[in-house]
Amino acid sequence: MEKMLVGCFLLILGPILLLPTEARDRPPSRSISRGRHSRTHPQTALLESSCENKRADVVFIIDSSRSVNTHDYAKVKEFIVDILQFLDIGPDVTRVGLLQYGSTVKNEFSLKTFKRKSEVERAVKRMRHLSTGTMTGLAIQYALNIAFSEAEGARPLRENVPRVIMIVTDGRPQDSVAEVAAKARDTGILIFAIGVGQVDFNTLKAIGSEPHEDHVFLVANFSQMESLTSVFQNKLCTVHMCSILEHNCAHFCINTPGSYVCRCKQGYILSSDQKTCRIQDLCAVEDHGCEQLCVNVLGSFVCQCYSGYTLAEDGRRCVAVDYCASENHGCEHECVNADSSYFCRCPKGFALNPDKKTCTKIDHCASRNHGCQHECVNTDDSYSCRCLKGFMLNPDKRSCRRINYCALNKPGCEHECVNTEEGHYCRCRRGYTLDPNGRTCSRVDHCAEQDHGCEQLCLNTGESFVCQCSEGFLINEDLKTCSKLDSCALGDHGCEHSCVSSEDSFVCQCFEGYILREDGKTCRREDVCQAVDHGCEHICVNSDDSYICKCLEGFRLAEDGKRCRRKDVCKSTHHGCEHICVNRGSSYICKCSEGFILAEDGRRCKRCTEGPIDLVFVIDGSKSLGEENFEIVKQFVTGIIDSLAISPKAARVGLLQYSTQVRTEFTLRNFGSAKDMNKAVAHMKYMGKGSMTGLALKHMFERSFTQVEGARPLSARVPRVAIVFTDGRAQDDVSEWASKAKANGITMYAVGVGKAIEEELQEIASEPTDKHLFYAEDFSTMGEINEKLKKGICEALEDSDGSQDSPAGELPKRVHQPTESEPVTINIQDLLSCSNFAVQHKYLFEDNLSRSTQKLFHSTKSSGSPLEEKPDQCKCENLMMFQNLANEEVRKLTQRLEEMTQRMEALENRLRYR
Repeated sequence: MEKMLVGCFLLILGPILLLPTEARDRPPSRSISRGRHSRTHPQTALLESSCENKRADVVFIIDSSRSVNTHDYAKVKEFIVDILQFLDIGPDVTRVGLLQYGSTVKNEFSLKTFKRKSEVERAVKRMRHLSTGTMTGLAIQYALNIAFSEAEGARPLRENVPRVIMIVTDGRPQDSVAEVAAKARDTGILIFAIGVGQVDFNTLKAIGSEPHEDHVFLVANFSQMESLTSVFQNKLCTVHMCSILEHNCAHFCINTPGSYVCRCKQGYILSSDQKTCRIQDLCAVEDHGCEQLCVNVLGSFVCQCYSGYTLAEDGRRCVAVDYCASENHGCEHECVNADSSYFCRCPKGFALNPDKKTCTKIDHCASRNHGCQHECVNTDDSYSCRCLKGFMLNPDKRSCRRINYCALNKPGCEHECVNTEEGHYCRCRRGYTLDPNGRTCSRVDHCAEQDHGCEQLCLNTGESFVCQCSEGFLINEDLKTCSKLDSCALGDHGCEHSCVSSEDSFVCQCFEGYILREDGKTCRREDVCQAVDHGCEHICVNSDDSYICKCLEGFRLAEDGKRCRRKDVCKSTHHGCEHICVNRGSSYICKCSEGFILAEDGRRCKRCTEGPIDLVFVIDGSKSLGEENFEIVKQFVTGIIDSLAISPKAARVGLLQYSTQVRTEFTLRNFGSAKDMNKAVAHMKYMGKGSMTGLALKHMFERSFTQVEGARPLSARVPRVAIVFTDGRAQDDVSEWASKAKANGITMYAVGVGKAIEEELQEIASEPTDKHLFYAEDFSTMGEINEKLKKGICEALEDSDGSQDSPAGELPKRVHQPTESEPVTINIQDLLSCSNFAVQHKYLFEDNLSRSTQKLFHSTKSSGSPLEEKPDQCKCENLMMFQNLANEEVRKLTQRLEEMTQRMEALENRLRYR
């Protein structure tokens, strides 16, 4: 009671007692002095003394819309500087923050930014006009969620530090303000609403605190705002009753002008005494949906079940308790749930022991009446008879008979089948021996078994053998040796020059300087190409008594029969391209049809969605979406996932959901299959709060594409793609983090539905926006966006694939090694002398080069081409082969270096986050 009397005394006499003596004795005067670093207002001395050591958290919210001209904007800044003169600014007394708003909210400085009044004044004077729309409700929401958070410098509610908003506006807001202003007032924030000009007074009353005559003000123009300075001197410097009275509030005490009110924590409501708080009975006022029991908790409720039941995964239904799963039942075979307990059960063929847990197998063969001729075998619930080896069971299932394996197995013996006790074998007739396959028979090789003494050939007969001679020989009288026939002497051989007998015939030969014609008998001169000026550009080849010109590989003969020009490599080579072969000079490249990209071997084609990609969904889970539409969005995400080849080496997918906060549903490393990923999407819970899109983009940029969360390193050149879905206006700035993401190589797709703002979608989407921005009037047309988005991702993967236009013979990582039947298609230009080139790199490729060149020259020599006996290492073909081998070695070294780099990066990440 004494504290209350003191409080009332201070409330009445405080302003008088706190005035300096000179101020009480002297009538008020109006004199304004503007210095270089300070601004003095009338009654400054009065307010400085009355606000001294005054603790408060004050946030100015300034209308910076296009309707406020430059002159009026300057008046607003002067008004704020005047108010600052009367506040005792410092970390332990009055903290000041400032927001200005138009179409978006800009935080000029927060409650924790400045510690001195001079710093705050400089910041106010440096402010720049936004000149956009009038989103007043968005500004109040920002102050409630962010500006008055402890992270931004606001002191905790338990310290009873007054929280004050001074909002200045000159027009009608373009959004709803009543609901968000009421929420701010309910949390204990005191709101002063100042309207200038043609402002709807009812809107001001919906914003300001009650009583409205103390908190809502309207002036004709910005110049008249100066008249309100003295009013706010008294308002801001009023004694706070919560700090001097014994208020007896159970939870929170909220200061009001000259008094106070009590407020409760979330989940509680104020009792009829307006001081104590009681838990809100949500079970009674809400459709809780609990199947059995509903129990209130702070700010919410939980469902519970009767004894013998447990709560299901949906948190509403109840299911019977599985005692067999929850207890150490000890059953040897099977546990069966019963009412509030369980019992043990044995399978067929077993009986439960007296301990009611273990089982003993029933021995049906113990009875002598089983009637089995050979053996009795126990089964699950009876017995069966079994025969000994070499016997099989008769139809009576008890007696046995010997098995005829030859008739049963039909082994396919060529001659005879012989049964044994456990099987069978094949046997051959006389004069034959069994082949290694054990079934067929071959005649006995008497020539191989005996020392037949035949000089040339031995021929088997039925029981013995005879000797024979090769063609061109006659057998002698001893019937074993042979004599050679003189073929040239036997007949008219027809040789033009000379005849030479061979082993079984004869051959014609020509005199020196001549070679044999194709008829094998007549002769012509040997080398016409050396004897005449043939004029062949590449190669001259003798042909009978004349010659013909030929071209090197990769060229074809021109119409004059002498010069050479390049031919169609794709048609003349086994290029191996799966879809399209394209000539490129003396080489070629492989390309793929639309919707496909080139595989790693540079020849095959694969669908673009099989290519590697790191994809992150950023999904709007705000309350404006609604749970029904949120399910449609989940189906939209599942459709994109099903179009990709999900695996650690191909497509990796992560997903963020955001409202006023950001929640990682799963990262790029969590799932390796589309099935598991779709299951996670299906179980995703709807957040249903605000819409902080900028905060979600910041989280995506800073975390989602790190190697810790599964993104592949930038050196792997895997495309990084983000798909941002929203159905309304963001409550924060999106441009900063969207720009950073795009500048760091992340391809941004923006998908908007319903009330989504086109300007925000354009700030999010990558260029060109016609390929990266999609909008639908409602959720019924989401399917069309799904197909367009799949096509866009596919095109992006095709454009990012560096191998699409690389020559098949010149891939930097996939060097094509031509086979013996393919022409070497690498074009070598400006090559140094062969000898120097080969010597400099001999230590790398000596073995491979010698083997390859020997193989090349051996094949060309055997085909009849007129090449030298010793291969010339400076031949163009060998240099091409040499370069192929060099490229292959460089590729292997590069691949090893990349693998080592990836291991080092993984090790660094492990050490960094340990």
